Amino acid sequence: MEIETPAAALEREHREIDEAVTAFLREPDDEGRRSGLRTALHELRHHIYLEEEFLFPLLSTMEDALTATVLVMLREHAQIWTTLDALDRALDSDSDDEAAAGVCRELTARLLHHNLKEERVLYPRADTDLNDAALERLRALLEATGLPEGWVCIKAR
Repeated sequence: MEIETPAAALEREHREIDEAVTAFLREPDDEGRRSGLRTALHELRHHIYLEEEFLFPLLSTMEDALTATVLVMLREHAQIWTTLDALDRALDSDSDDEAAAGVCRELTARLLHHNLKEERVLYPRADTDLNDAALERLRALLEATGLPEGWVCIKAR
């Protein structure tokens, strides 16, 4: 069995999160739909954590040209984080899902543009530039699900 590359694993997470957000917009109204979305939001926060605390610092020290790309990704993470907070509030309210659906559409648009840049520019470098120890750490982080208590993305602090 072939081991999944870092880029493939990170892209798979993108797809899984995107699919859960899209499912919320498509599926009939039920509690399972909200639960699936909440799980995806948690996974997205963990994904951002993994990138900001591990992957981005490694990549930006490898090549100056990547530093500018990382800075753009950090700024976009803050925008995504704010959108996640708004979506959490919409899901916590007892109103219908229309408000949450509107925020989901905003999140989908943000992720579409953001993920494409990560997948084309940064993730291929993870496959080629990380040493064995870094690859093992990345794999461990990909398997983990939690966030440190109170952790917020860098540009949203």
